[in-house]
Amino acid sequence: MIATTPSPALVEDLDRRCRDADAGAILDAALAAFHPELAFACSLGLEDVVLLDLVWRRRARPRIFVLDTGRLNQETHDTLAAVRDRYGMPIEVYFPRAESVQALLAAKGPHSFYRSLEDRKECCRIRKVEPLRRALAGAAAWITGIRADQGVTREGLRPFEWDAANGGLAKVNPLVHWTLERVWAYVREHQVPYNPLHDLGYPSIGCAPCTRAVAPGGDPRSGRWWWERPEHRECGLHPPVSGKAEP
Repeated sequence: MIATTPSPALVEDLDRRCRDADAGAILDAALAAFHPELAFACSLGLEDVVLLDLVWRRRARPRIFVLDTGRLNQETHDTLAAVRDRYGMPIEVYFPRAESVQALLAAKGPHSFYRSLEDRKECCRIRKVEPLRRALAGAAAWITGIRADQGVTREGLRPFEWDAANGGLAKVNPLVHWTLERVWAYVREHQVPYNPLHDLGYPSIGCAPCTRAVAPGGDPRSGRWWWERPEHRECGLHPPVSGKAEP
């Protein structure tokens, strides 16, 4: 099967047809349009292990990859091992370029991301954004586990979006309409392996120095880059769609 060539018009049509669809239907539409040139960027967070389970239940599957920034929690590595054991699907791992990390550490030390928004974005660009672009090379579309209610930077999220930042491809958000409660219900019903840090108050898990627990009922993104303003709390993988954050 030859994948459909992505275009803004095609993405808009898919989004219109799937605007009110559930996760399974959105995922099936993406597979029908873009397989085998469909990739899934799995963060190993709660939403993404749900998507892993949904993908595992389908005959056609996207290519799955994980970004290892070099600063992940041990619990995240343990989760990768657990889902590999459970599902038996190939999962690629992409790392930042060693020379770029070495240059950053030599110039600014290991904690430059705390100093300013620009320094933090530089670290994210080296450890996450550049590896993502390598991982997406040749893809027609990619799948994410982000949801519309995760914070101000994700308001206005749609099932299908045109991703110009990564070279022009479709971006697919199957869980766009799901709540956190629904995600947890799926995990429990299907006994999906998940990161144990979620049980310790971590709704969103990234690099260890930039992630902390959140008080019950708190903003789920408040544990990421907590020293920054809420509208800045993205790493560059998912540019804000609401227009409230800086470009």
